[in-house]
Amino acid sequence: MDHIRCVGGIVHDAAGRLLLIRRANHPARGRWSLPGGRVEAGETDRAAVVRELAEETGLAVEAGPFVGSIMREPYLINDYRCLVRGGRLTPGDDASDARWVDHRELTRMDDHDELTENLVNTLRAWDMLPHDSQ
Repeated sequence: MDHIRCVGGIVHDAAGRLLLIRRANHPARGRWSLPGGRVEAGETDRAAVVRELAEETGLAVEAGPFVGSIMREPYLINDYRCLVRGGRLTPGDDASDARWVDHRELTRMDDHDELTENLVNTLRAWDMLPHDSQ
């Protein structure tokens, strides 16, 4: 079976908070997730993650190292650590909202079933959870 190749961006700010978007469309409409989306024909993963984060968050990012992959049939999502280089956080495209969350807020969102499936467990396994704000 062919999979639809997608990318996601794992972005932390200077305070250690994690960037999340609320999905405006299916799959997982209304749930909070990492920003990202489909890789277009002829596009590299790194170019796609830069484009998708700009479209969904208004932020200019630099794609960093590959962190890991997840499979959400039929989507194969390759996640990359990213650094913010500019822009202003503004939800757009497939995101109805975008925000920075610390560990406490991520835990609260997980407890209230507001996140995409297994997001916290995946981030924990990759050592990419946000920190608590001071």
